[in-house]
Amino acid sequence: MVPEPRDLGIAVSNPTIVVAANLFDGLVTYDDNFKPRPQLAESWAQSADGKEITFNLRKGVKWHDGTPFTSADVKYSILEVVKKTHPRGIGTYGQLQTIETPDDYTAVLKLAAPSPVIWSALSSSETQILPRHLYEGTDPLTNPWNAKPIGTGAFVFKEWVHGSHITLERNPDYWVAGKPYLDRITFKLVPDAGARAAALETGEVQYVPLSPVPLSDVSRLQKLPSVRVETRGWEAVAPVFFFDFNLRRKQFQDVRVRRAIAHSINRRALAETVWYGFADPSTGPVPAAQKQFHEPNLPQYEFDPKKAEQLLDEAGFKRGVDGVRMRFTHLNHTYGDDFKRSGEFIRQQLKRVGIEVELINYDLPTFLRKAYTEYDFDTLNVFYAAFSDPQLGVQRRFWSKAIQPGSAWSNASGYSNPAFDQVVADALVEPDVAKRRALLVKLQSIAQTDLPSISLLELKQFRVWSSRLHDVDVSPVGVYASLASAWLVP
Repeated sequence: MVPEPRDLGIAVSNPTIVVAANLFDGLVTYDDNFKPRPQLAESWAQSADGKEITFNLRKGVKWHDGTPFTSADVKYSILEVVKKTHPRGIGTYGQLQTIETPDDYTAVLKLAAPSPVIWSALSSSETQILPRHLYEGTDPLTNPWNAKPIGTGAFVFKEWVHGSHITLERNPDYWVAGKPYLDRITFKLVPDAGARAAALETGEVQYVPLSPVPLSDVSRLQKLPSVRVETRGWEAVAPVFFFDFNLRRKQFQDVRVRRAIAHSINRRALAETVWYGFADPSTGPVPAAQKQFHEPNLPQYEFDPKKAEQLLDEAGFKRGVDGVRMRFTHLNHTYGDDFKRSGEFIRQQLKRVGIEVELINYDLPTFLRKAYTEYDFDTLNVFYAAFSDPQLGVQRRFWSKAIQPGSAWSNASGYSNPAFDQVVADALVEPDVAKRRALLVKLQSIAQTDLPSISLLELKQFRVWSSRLHDVDVSPVGVYASLASAWLVP
């Protein structure tokens, strides 16, 4: 896998989550219809007014160090870690006032107002339950246990050799009797995509998540009996690839410039050439995978270079004697060559309308610092998971409260619009399904009209594994699920 995960105890990025999912269970997981299924919580109930959610926790669960799992861990994790430090926590748990723990196996969430989004955020990938006895009284973001995590999951952390591998071993005390079936999982860190493909073909590795091989190799791999290419398991992630403007830069503060750049990029060609068809052009910030929320009838910016040049002229960015209208830098996302090629494609497209783009490639820590702490960039490309609800994965791109220096995968553009923020606030507490959908359609319309960020593609990501490996989770949350049920033919 690549890039190397960051702190496994605080899982907020894809490379981290696919490892941490084996170490930590969530309160619930989700079925094929995105309905919650029991995990650390055996059952739950919500009050008629929507302001109280009671979780009945599973008894007999132990942390990997032998300490019993209790409601105190749930209270600490949600109130002190997720709500305060998670990039989406301020939105997801914004209405949460406190959590009562009348006994070790009951956790009662007390809300100021109903919060439907919570029901989409209770799995381990979004609301990670940490051991209070190892974290309380520390800064959870810098706690040393993040590098040697203690969880409740199917596998136990063994070692992490940076730049080489992460090894997990079977949890003999796992609460699911008989599981996991595998004795050990070793996540190898292989930066080269071609080398990953070769390792799959030779049988050196048996499972590779996160669209792991060159897209040009996929059709060939699909024909091999020894491997399986699987696109299922990403539905609840719903990754959207987009182009962010840094609105702190004066040249991007005129919406005509942003719209001109949108008109300059042939999204269909980007999907078919750079992404080999493993993507569809976006029609807005909410992907089609979110069927109950997606709105196709939004302002669109079809590929139209002439329109782009007209808008740039109107905005005062006329071609100079060298044919150039403006220059800016562009950060490529760090998760592989597909993003670098996307940056090159965008650079070539914008050159045709008189815009010179300098591409910059950083490693992941530098990218995160430049984009989300220092805001030291002009434009960038990146993908975020939209997840199963717009208020989990979409609003963070545009919500002013998501502008929190140091909080990765949030509002890097600096977009702030009181009208948008009000829609967010209203939707977060609206219990009526139809009324909430109407608000989320309005949210999409505002974002697509102001265009602080161009939604480029809906990515069709995939995993590849050996035909010897069976019962890998292919549910909508499969890529973020553990390998507890998987087994390997000798």
